[in-house]
Amino acid sequence: MNRRKILKQLAGTTAVGALAGCVGVSETDSTSTPEEGGSDGSDGSDGGEETTQQETESSVPAGSFKLWHQRAEAEKKALEQNAETFTSETKHTADPAEIADLRKKTTSAIPAGQGAGMFDWAHDWTGEYYQNGFLSDQSESLDVDLSVYTEPAQKAVQFDGATLALPYAAETVGLIYNKELVDEPPETLEEMKAIMEEHHDPDNGKYGLSYPLNAYFMSAWVHAYGGYYFDESNVELGLTNEETLDGFQLVLDSFVPYQPKDTGYGPQASVFLEGNAPFAINGPWFLGDVKSNDIDAGIARLPSPEGDAEPKPYTTVKQLYFTTRVDEDEAKAAATRAFAEWYTTSTDVLSNNAEEFGYIPVLKELAESGDLPPAVEGFSKNVALGTPIPSHPKMGDVWGPLEDAFNSVKNGDAELEAAFEKAEQNIRSNWE
Repeated sequence: MNRRKILKQLAGTTAVGALAGCVGVSETDSTSTPEEGGSDGSDGSDGGEETTQQETESSVPAGSFKLWHQRAEAEKKALEQNAETFTSETKHTADPAEIADLRKKTTSAIPAGQGAGMFDWAHDWTGEYYQNGFLSDQSESLDVDLSVYTEPAQKAVQFDGATLALPYAAETVGLIYNKELVDEPPETLEEMKAIMEEHHDPDNGKYGLSYPLNAYFMSAWVHAYGGYYFDESNVELGLTNEETLDGFQLVLDSFVPYQPKDTGYGPQASVFLEGNAPFAINGPWFLGDVKSNDIDAGIARLPSPEGDAEPKPYTTVKQLYFTTRVDEDEAKAAATRAFAEWYTTSTDVLSNNAEEFGYIPVLKELAESGDLPPAVEGFSKNVALGTPIPSHPKMGDVWGPLEDAFNSVKNGDAELEAAFEKAEQNIRSNWE
């Protein structure tokens, strides 16, 4: 399934540029080693001589690797062009390959000693895959300092002190506003509520807000007060914490009154797409539908609640994972590292991704430049506020009970604290 479709449903279901990056690639006359097979079916070896001891410590042995991905057609072609550029400018060979079911393929091939040296996916598999022995820690071998990336991206590529991938883009939700109905986006929640009140007329099919209320979309307000769903560093639930409950209460008090009663993704999206709401809280995957419906929309950071609270939405970080296949020989490992370092720090590659596909850069040089396309710039401000979705395997059991609890409160079937106490009990029973 397309990653952006998954994000739409996440909690509800279970809840090319030139070679000009910040990191260079040293080249030698050493040979590539057999890999998963080249795109022509060969074994990836060029039959040359072994790497010699005369190489300096700064030299990088040449190697080849497959890069598995599940990108849409246009994004796939861009990645293939990037790989061709990298391969032509270095002695390494990057060989992208589209995989129909990436999760099934990676979980079956890698433990069998097969599969790609690298794959492209969001960060939410990091903890599970590392604990299952699928990923390689490259902490001691990378030539790029993680500080060049935004803080959420730095956190996303690490687990238990291991660096298992490098990040290149992020996704999160932001405030989308209809420019025909709103002159300037609100900076505070009180300002936003005043505008929603002005436009809210449900008897005539008009609403103040389009906002799918699943756990991913609501996370900003829980985190705003210091609450959390799940603390992966301590493997603790936080659903019954006072700060977490305050965040859920804010959603109930400040947003629900201005929405259609059905808070599922489809009904909420249609209200904004039909021009019947001034605001939507949604992600960059929504912009294609907005454009096709001829809505002149702007993107802004989520408004701030009263006091010192700041919304901190969950972010999803796209990254290039290093698999344990790279542990088999250094040439293969060097090739994957060189490509990941170049791809994730090349301003040409990342700028093109932003322009063409709405990817939100996590390289600080771009993320903080102010030179991004307007829509990407708006979402980038929310990414800067956000926090990555926990990648711990136990997080998967949190989404469903959390949503059940919230909906029971929203529908008037339960009290807030009692509902989330029950949710925590259900989650812990699933962990046993």
